[in-house]
Amino acid sequence: MSAAFRGGMLTVMGLGRLRPAPGTWGSAAAVCFCLGMLWSGASGSVVTISLLAVIVVFSIACVALGPWAEKHFGRSDPPQVVADEVAGQALALVLAPWHTTGDGNLWNLAMAGTAFAAFRFFDILKPPPIQQIQRAPAGWGILLDDLLAGAAALGVVQLVFRVLV
Repeated sequence: MSAAFRGGMLTVMGLGRLRPAPGTWGSAAAVCFCLGMLWSGASGSVVTISLLAVIVVFSIACVALGPWAEKHFGRSDPPQVVADEVAGQALALVLAPWHTTGDGNLWNLAMAGTAFAAFRFFDILKPPPIQQIQRAPAGWGILLDDLLAGAAALGVVQLVFRVLV
């Protein structure tokens, strides 16, 4: 596997090299992917399956290529690696109650925006146990904090859009 492929996969085609806040760019990619599917008429089950595939593919990339990334970029959990943000953000979106019929664009945009804001909040602040799990070795340390942040954001989305609204 070439260095260009590994780097492209982990930086999500270079989004991780954008400044400022490369993690935000990676998260935005997952949100745009999800909204693009919804706005193109994909069913809820297609959106769910696609987001699950995103989680699996980018999680595997982080774990398998994490040690290479840390050597290549010269630090643990390098900011250029945003595949973990893509996986975590996709987790925050995966079980949302999307409106796929009628005029649900505003609802879907509000839900995606809430998932994005909640994920970035948990990913940046890293409340316990998110901070502690980041100490896992190599690719696991890169990935697991973002999956926990994604799970916390998923909880926020479920609470807001299934219970409060």
